[in-house]
Amino acid sequence: MNNYFNYNDYRIRKLSLDETVKSFNCGDADLNDFIINDANNYRKSLLAVTYVFEHNTTGNIIAYFSLANDRVSLSDFKDKTEFNRFRKSRFVNEKRIKSYPAVKICRLGVSEKMKGFGIGSILLAFIKSFFLIDNKTGCRFITVDAYSDAISFYERNNFQHLRNDDEPHNMVTHLLYYDLNDIA
Repeated sequence: MNNYFNYNDYRIRKLSLDETVKSFNCGDADLNDFIINDANNYRKSLLAVTYVFEHNTTGNIIAYFSLANDRVSLSDFKDKTEFNRFRKSRFVNEKRIKSYPAVKICRLGVSEKMKGFGIGSILLAFIKSFFLIDNKTGCRFITVDAYSDAISFYERNNFQHLRNDDEPHNMVTHLLYYDLNDIA
């Protein structure tokens, strides 16, 4: 495989209503199944919106991500004390509320053929800027329930564990967050 990748040959776009993705392989059966069989139903039910990263000319999809509304709230923490520590560290001298607006990355997959080119990190940077520029929705956080084997990827992209006791060996997925206020 060629080690050169020209990002200018690709674009990110929202998957159209009733558009069907016929094939996609990121090496994870659940992620493949979602883009092929479920993304459309989630969109029609107003539960999540899926975006694709595709070649401008051929339309080949090399990655995708799906987004939904979320929140960071007291129920995400083991107790009120832990939640209050989080709030005080993020919202110094500001109004204390019981939940804060977030967007959740429901799914993110990169084609097996295109792994190693930094596409996942490019997509995370896009998502961060999408919600930060003009603050379209009043969103403060980006959250993700990351599979254990994806935690290091999200940590390299400055996501943090929401709970202190979120040990990698205890759970299948781990709640991580990115504070959009941290972008300098």
